[in-house]
Amino acid sequence: MPDYKVPLRDFDFVMSEVLGFEQHYASLPGGEDATPDMVKAVLEEGAKFVEGEIVPLNRSGDEESAQWNDGVVTTPEGFKAAYDKLVENGWCGLSQPQKLGGQGLPSSLNTAFYEMLAGSSLSWAIYPTLTWGAIETMAAHAPEELKANYLPPMVQGLWSGTMCLTEAHCGSDLGLLKTRAEPNEDGSYSLTGSKIFITGGEHDLTENIVHIVLARLPDAPEGVKGISLFVVPKYNVNADGSLGERNTVSCGSIEHKMGIKASATCVMNFDGAKGFLIGAPNKGMACMFTFINESRLGVAVQGQSTAEHSFQGALAYARERLQMKGVPRHSPAKPADPIIVHPDVRRMLLTQKAIAEGGRMLNMYCAKLVDLKHGGTVEQKADAEQRLAMLTPIAKGFLTEAAQEATKEGIQVFGGHGFIREWGMEQLSRDVRITAIYEGTTTIQGLDLLGRKILPGDGRLLTLFTKEISDFASQQLDNPELASMAQALIAKVELWQSLTGELSQRLQDAGPNELNSAAVDYLMFSGYMMLGYFWLQAAAVASKAEGDFYTAKVQTANFYFKRLLPRTTSLAETIRDSADTLTAMDEDAFVF
Repeated sequence: MPDYKVPLRDFDFVMSEVLGFEQHYASLPGGEDATPDMVKAVLEEGAKFVEGEIVPLNRSGDEESAQWNDGVVTTPEGFKAAYDKLVENGWCGLSQPQKLGGQGLPSSLNTAFYEMLAGSSLSWAIYPTLTWGAIETMAAHAPEELKANYLPPMVQGLWSGTMCLTEAHCGSDLGLLKTRAEPNEDGSYSLTGSKIFITGGEHDLTENIVHIVLARLPDAPEGVKGISLFVVPKYNVNADGSLGERNTVSCGSIEHKMGIKASATCVMNFDGAKGFLIGAPNKGMACMFTFINESRLGVAVQGQSTAEHSFQGALAYARERLQMKGVPRHSPAKPADPIIVHPDVRRMLLTQKAIAEGGRMLNMYCAKLVDLKHGGTVEQKADAEQRLAMLTPIAKGFLTEAAQEATKEGIQVFGGHGFIREWGMEQLSRDVRITAIYEGTTTIQGLDLLGRKILPGDGRLLTLFTKEISDFASQQLDNPELASMAQALIAKVELWQSLTGELSQRLQDAGPNELNSAAVDYLMFSGYMMLGYFWLQAAAVASKAEGDFYTAKVQTANFYFKRLLPRTTSLAETIRDSADTLTAMDEDAFVF
């Protein structure tokens, strides 16, 4: 089994040396408690917690999986004990407001902690995650009475939260949903319908589960403009905040999945269940996007952290596995050399390293923007919201696709042993596969990026980054270690801008199929560009320092620019190709 260790040294490099978190926290309202010593202590204690409590559950949880019996869901052995320790140690409220029982530390610190959780056991880490999104959604949109009764126990982790969106006939087209909400005389609503793919919809970890549910009012218009948002608890909540009788919401079954088997993915049935409207009637989708955007950034962390776990396992194996002779020989006294000396094994390991560590920089940068979105000045909030609008689909879409490549390479380093369950590498590949699907598939992310964020604004969001990237790269041209990387990035920025203009024109000339046909390739192009920017920043810092850690950073950046960033060339070709290549064949011609 891969022995996952929290990469504390790299967290420090990313947060302290590349992204300037010390200065960020010092200038952030409410961030004054996040001193360097406090941040160091939180990360070190977080590492101890996940390595001691969560890592041992990864394999056993996959083997046992979540179990359903007549509506009752039981998590694998050890899951509840670990969750109780999470609550006891205050981790659930790390970045939640102190007035609600949280510790009031910046949201980005919780992002770092979440990477540790997700990297150690993705199935386990999913359970507390959605609660954080539910808290933010209720804090932003719920009436004060609901906030007062629901948020404190959710912040403490005593209650958990879910996001109930899709239905069996809907998929990603939520405008088709049928769950209905009938008003009651007391101001509450009775919700009736069935939701599928509900993560943590039922389990044995918390005393109550708070469902955030999309449904239609009786007079609602059709489509997404007729969707409202409701809070529906598993147990009704009394006026004093205590738990009342069981609500008429139940788990009809759980899914039998390819991966994350210990995470209960539920069919939830609402049979006149009592709920409460949050936000304005028929504005549920706008409110729910508070939850969705939070979750998409979380899924980006899930992908990147699993890539890290796979890299660690592959690296340890490659150092120990003796096979074939290297040139020159590494261990002439032995019959063969460790496979890490072979160039193609290095290619696989460096690909994993570049994705995991580059993804960490992107995710922590997004986390920094979330801090500013919530607690910065008016100007900082506006800028952060614009940047997050563009970066959220890139982080979610690109990093989850790249993580699949990283875990695939992890299996490949092990050879036949990687295909065998006992070594643990195939589990990581199975687990990470869902990250490119839930919270919006890669296609959905590409369409969001290109169709809603880039093209409608005449590329203004793109310009925020292209100028910044070009300016930074230009400043590195005098550094002999970085000049070739900087030149490559400047040229790719020009290509990025050119492709965007061409797509805009094609969309006007040939219609929406051009958007649909190019969206995923455009998203992947954008992802490679953003990681290139962060790897150049990392190399710029590392080139001024001494030691093996810093040398490896520059060398990994060089690998990225020589072996991964050039993929944008082929992506540019496919982006430029007309949708006709995809639509020309008659559907009846798809025969076998």
